[in-house]
Amino acid sequence: QVQLVESGGGLVQAGGSLRLSCAASGRTFVINDMGWYRQAPGKQRELVAVISRRGRANYADSVQGRFTISRDNVKNTMYLQMNSLKPEDTAVYYCRADHVLGEYWGQGTQVAVSS
Repeated sequence: QVQLVESGGGLVQAGGSLRLSCAASGRTFVINDMGWYRQAPGKQRELVAVISRRGRANYADSVQGRFTISRDNVKNTMYLQMNSLKPEDTAVYYCRADHVLGEYWGQGTQVAVSS
């Protein structure tokens, strides 16, 4: 099985930056794609960015050019560098791992952007 733990969330002013981390443990050698999702109160959970094991990345239109997803397969850690943050980015951010045995989710980390 796989365990995922997010960290790096917090309160930041509009225009600021945050760097989120997702540490994976367990049977990490069978993890393929990983991604960041977010969910704001009253809204559905949405994809922010996804990255393959080899580093190919795709982004939601709303974060294109502002966020950068990356992963370190030696440390078994995925990152999300968030720049030029907007109040609309306020949400709980979740880490997801696509595993041979299914999908795994972290508990989430809160990101709040003030105007």
